[in-house]
Amino acid sequence: MSLFSLGGGQGSRESGGGGAAVYDLTPHKIALCQLIHVFAPPAQNLLPFPFQSVSHHNRLGLLLFSLTRSCEDYLEPPLEELLNQLKAIDVTVHDWFRDHLTTELDTLTSADDLFNFFDKVQTVLVAPEGGNLDGDQIFLDPSSHLGIFLRCCILAFNSLSFEGICHLLAKIGTYCTANFAYELAEEEFNTDHEMLEMHMQMEGMQRELTDDEEMEPSILAIYGQGFGPETPMGESSSSGFRMHSAFRYHGGNNQREEHNLDILRSRWQIEGYLNEQADLLEKNSSSVPLNSFNAALSHIQKLAPNLHRVQYLQYLNALYHDDFVSAADSLHHYFDYSAGKDGLFNRISPQVPQSGIILGRYEAALLSLGTLHSRFGHSKTALDALTEAVCFSQRNNDDACLTYTLAAICNLLFETGTSRHSIGVIGSPHSLGTSTGMGTPSSTQQLLLVLLKRSLKRADSLKLTSLLAHNRLTLAKFDLKHVKRPLLSFGPKASTNLKTCPIDVCRELRLSGRVLTDFGSDNISLLNDSGTFSTSWLKNLAAVDNNNMWGLCRNDYDVFNWYVQPSPIPASVLQLAGSSYLLRSTSWEHYGSAPLVRANALVYATCFADVASSSELSLAYVKLIQHLAVFNGYTEAFSALKFAEEKVPSTSKFQISLLKLQLLHDRALHRGHLKLAQSICDELGVLASSGNGVDMDLKTEAGLRQARTLLASNQFGQAETVASDLFCTCYKYNMQVENATVLLLLAEIQKKSGNAVLGLPYALASLSFCKAFNLDLLEACAALTIVELWLVLGPGHAKRASSLVHRSLPMILGHGGLELRARANIALAKCYLSDPTFSISVDPSCVLDPLCQAAEELQILEYNEMAAEAFYLIAMVYNNLGMADEREQAAASFRDYVFALEKHNEAEDEELMSY
Repeated sequence: MSLFSLGGGQGSRESGGGGAAVYDLTPHKIALCQLIHVFAPPAQNLLPFPFQSVSHHNRLGLLLFSLTRSCEDYLEPPLEELLNQLKAIDVTVHDWFRDHLTTELDTLTSADDLFNFFDKVQTVLVAPEGGNLDGDQIFLDPSSHLGIFLRCCILAFNSLSFEGICHLLAKIGTYCTANFAYELAEEEFNTDHEMLEMHMQMEGMQRELTDDEEMEPSILAIYGQGFGPETPMGESSSSGFRMHSAFRYHGGNNQREEHNLDILRSRWQIEGYLNEQADLLEKNSSSVPLNSFNAALSHIQKLAPNLHRVQYLQYLNALYHDDFVSAADSLHHYFDYSAGKDGLFNRISPQVPQSGIILGRYEAALLSLGTLHSRFGHSKTALDALTEAVCFSQRNNDDACLTYTLAAICNLLFETGTSRHSIGVIGSPHSLGTSTGMGTPSSTQQLLLVLLKRSLKRADSLKLTSLLAHNRLTLAKFDLKHVKRPLLSFGPKASTNLKTCPIDVCRELRLSGRVLTDFGSDNISLLNDSGTFSTSWLKNLAAVDNNNMWGLCRNDYDVFNWYVQPSPIPASVLQLAGSSYLLRSTSWEHYGSAPLVRANALVYATCFADVASSSELSLAYVKLIQHLAVFNGYTEAFSALKFAEEKVPSTSKFQISLLKLQLLHDRALHRGHLKLAQSICDELGVLASSGNGVDMDLKTEAGLRQARTLLASNQFGQAETVASDLFCTCYKYNMQVENATVLLLLAEIQKKSGNAVLGLPYALASLSFCKAFNLDLLEACAALTIVELWLVLGPGHAKRASSLVHRSLPMILGHGGLELRARANIALAKCYLSDPTFSISVDPSCVLDPLCQAAEELQILEYNEMAAEAFYLIAMVYNNLGMADEREQAAASFRDYVFALEKHNEAEDEELMSY
């Protein structure tokens, strides 16, 4: 038995009348019904006549699947075009298909003939009585895509009046005898003057867009009738788009421009073009010029007022080009005219209550508005809109919108910083606390955790697989940077381990990455029903042109169906899977595993670069370049930076530019160029937004570098003030991981200012933070700082310092960079030299080996001050051993690095900035 369930029942709305019980029955649909009868006749043959193989048979099935999907387009193909498309099955049987189809259509001359025809077609759907099926028997699954199409056609025929049947018979006669070349009726245009005016406008637009070399892809000119304001989307219509000079296609490094004139484009093809532009805007907004693309969208909107996706593309175009006024205006227009009609969060059209207001429309508009404000840093306004969206979603029982809104609130709180001021915006501290509502006022972290759990649970129950994966990524970020605390303040409590749990982070990341394996189940497979399936129509032309197969195809339709198939996984799903690898890299960066940071960043840059947004791809490049700078020095890092600047678009180079400033600042401090370092700090300071709670990571980075610059110039009081203010800011916005770094910096300031006793509490507090958040590498760095403070206190602490540095060496030497390894080696040598019981003459290698290793690594890193210290200690050791030549050589190296540290000219500063 063979059950033909091509595509399941998911495409029934598009090809079956857009959700209505009956739709317009046309001669083209009757021809398709006849072809379906040929495809699956109620006979006892496994392979019906005239098919020669199973693949031969499946070709017709795929063609029928595509034809029935597009049968509700604005213009149906004439009979001759349908016959030409049948050539793609097999040229040898084309004559049989042509004769058979035309003969069957010619016999339909009366109402009885039509009745007998549909009675014959109906037998395809009926299984044998009693369910006794032989192994070779064929019938069509009534719930399949083709089955639903047949049932809709049969129902439409049974609903026709006698007058309607007569009109249908007349159309069939015209369909069989009409000229094969189709032209728009002259009455479709009001006057010759109007046609001439439109032609001149489109020619002017074509010349304007042709001069814009950055336009890829673009609509050069558009002709056609406007969609009447009374015509719903998806209904059959004789009007269409006529593209004069069509599209310019973009696929990788190969481009192909089609110059066929007078090409009619269907609704699916236009929406496919718009979907591709949306993907390009998200990945690389610079590839779509703002003004030129807006001009093209304006012409489409003028010709097709009901194609509301155009307004949404105008919103995206302005959003990704940072035009707030235009973005807000287009978003308001989109929801004023269209929202709620298409169903934003599911594939079911929203119900219209008696009041006439479409449920889901207002809360969806609020959600989009909140996301818009969040994009432009308007945190307070964004939270107000999202909170209102939560209220309306709950009032209207819109679970899907509520789930997306909760996820948007969580993202906003992560991006803007979760200060205690946010509690009043989100709601009462008790409202999101415990299920009983009797808990004490919750902290912002607890409220955020409750929101995350609630959103995750709702996405799981609603089978929103993509949102579920996104929420798991967000929960992994929470587990990475926050310690979970109990919500109840009374009653029995289990023992609480005030530490983050890396196992929870890894579990959430793995579950998020399963979005690829879960694809095809639940609701995620419905993504292609929104029109993304048709984007392959734009990509197939370049692929066929590359394979020199264009001559084999009669038209674009054949190419779309037979030579290039769309990707089964949408780009948004691949982006989620790639984001899990990017977050894996960040998590291992916190946990201190440099090899795993590099490995996950390489996986993302290699496997997900095609679907990655420019910002995420820039972040992957940043991690790889930072790894080079820490482990291989600045020369290789700046070479890789130049490569990344060429790969990343000019409008998306913020992260690359920020990395460049960071590397320049580090190199300037290491070389002792303090004026240059201060000027770079000033540049970093102006990059962050002046709004409270916005760009907190960038503000923290600028504060840390400002304090380090002041410390390098021996301005200890000012450096301590900057670091103390930064600690208060991080505490206010619950940035506990950053607090560990700031505390370590405060300990470093006290050490260099000669106050080792005051520096120990800071170092111990940083050590406690590192243990709580499993910051293994930073914990080793804190332990190394404690060792250095003990050594400053005197020889009595040498043995304890030596024991601590030996415990930290495996982590430092295994995962630390050049600077950290050099510091550890110098501290180890100082421990031996400070120990009164140690004799250099007995075992000089215990001191010389780590010092020589540190000097070599510091030379690669161009760290003049620390390299001078290493060579000074080496000279002292050789002096005690009585090795005069080696001592003089080390002393000369010490002198060179001291001179390089104290004297530098402006030419060196210009050399650094030239990178």
